[in-house]
Amino acid sequence: MFKTLVEELSLKILHFSDTHLGFNDLDVLNDENINQREADFYDAFSQVIKQIIEIKPDYIIHTGDLFHRSHPSNRAITFALEQFQIINELDIPFILIAGNHSTPRTNLSSPILKIFEGFKNIHLSYNQEYKKVEFEHIIFHTLPHMNDDSKALSQIELCEANIDKSKKNIMMMHCSVGAFYLMQEFGEWVFPTDKEYIFKMMDYVALGHWHGFGQVGKHENVFYSGSTERTSLNDKRNSKGFVHVSLEDGLEIKYKEINIRPIIQKEVNCEEYENALSKLDASDTKDAIVEVRIFNLTPLQSIDIQNADIKNLFPKALHVSIKREFKHSANESSVEDVEALSLEEYFIEHIKEDSDEREFDRLKKKIQELFAEYEEVSDDTL
Repeated sequence: MFKTLVEELSLKILHFSDTHLGFNDLDVLNDENINQREADFYDAFSQVIKQIIEIKPDYIIHTGDLFHRSHPSNRAITFALEQFQIINELDIPFILIAGNHSTPRTNLSSPILKIFEGFKNIHLSYNQEYKKVEFEHIIFHTLPHMNDDSKALSQIELCEANIDKSKKNIMMMHCSVGAFYLMQEFGEWVFPTDKEYIFKMMDYVALGHWHGFGQVGKHENVFYSGSTERTSLNDKRNSKGFVHVSLEDGLEIKYKEINIRPIIQKEVNCEEYENALSKLDASDTKDAIVEVRIFNLTPLQSIDIQNADIKNLFPKALHVSIKREFKHSANESSVEDVEALSLEEYFIEHIKEDSDEREFDRLKKKIQELFAEYEEVSDDTL
């Protein structure tokens, strides 16, 4: 009778992760003199909180990397405390685990998530050990980031031992499930493959660490919610948001996208450079991060094409980055030859092959001046 009642319950969970509060980049300040990218991450978090207020889920879960650093700035901490006060007043249980970015690498530092222990409706898991957070009809099996693989194994076994089939079971972790989801970060935790059978015992497995939303492999109930903002240009293809989980009639997953600053890609084919420039459209780049790919580039063109000239084509963009891709040629130097030359010599050798004597003298002098300026700046920073 009790089991039937549990199965008929309408349980709705909002799952988000990897909010990386305090992240900053690009050296662009907003009107409040705050790094604009840092402010973008705060805005993304605020959007999720507004959705929580609107959706009114039964439970809220966050699967790690609340902060970008284990010792976040005062601004990041203050913002988080203000937002957590809003969540706490909703009287909705909020379960939060530590990710690798929020976990100190030694025992000499106190875990930053301890600052939230005074909130009535916030349940924390950060001590690199399994913790069961239990309610009347549901159990959250939390496994925060683990620095020690041998200890992690014992904690996974403890998690398995605490599964209660008379209730809904939700597993929360911050880790990579398989090599595909590695972030190439120091100390990231990889869940052991031979323990993945535990996933079938759970009603839902909520993951953090990987920054893209998606179902994991063959596991129909295992999902990364993804991050709420982009920490890298390499993440430009992924939309950002959160997962709305319903356990009313089996498992139902809905991905909810939030609005974040766009990353716009533009391309310039240097085989027809002037024509390609004339066709560049900057109308969609206002306040965007713009990545310009310049390809089929020759060393001769690379000397004359200035990054500043390209950036000036997008005056309303927040930031413009230039990616140069050189054209391969039959007379291109081998890797061994390049390693034997300095970068300055490498450019000069290319120009010597591709220009007449007068042009070579002009460009050689220009290259030497550029590298002299670079070396002077590099010396000043030592």
